[in-house]
Amino acid sequence: MANPHQQNPESYDPAGSTQMFRAFVDEGQGGPSGRRAAAPAPARSSGPRAGLIAGVIASIVVVAAVVWLALG
Repeated sequence: MANPHQQNPESYDPAGSTQMFRAFVDEGQGGPSGRRAAAPAPARSSGPRAGLIAGVIASIVVVAAVVWLALG
């Protein structure tokens, strides 16, 4: 008696993961036609970076003031 789970190991996929993987790959290539839509450029935001730079400068000023007062 043949094992029912090994009908044809080349094409049988009980979970369907091969089909889902192929659909994922096709989606990444823009679908079956192979065309890709141009991705929009990421928006640039200087908010967090400007805050970080201001924080670093402020901390350097505070440390310099403490050192000046300690040695003065």
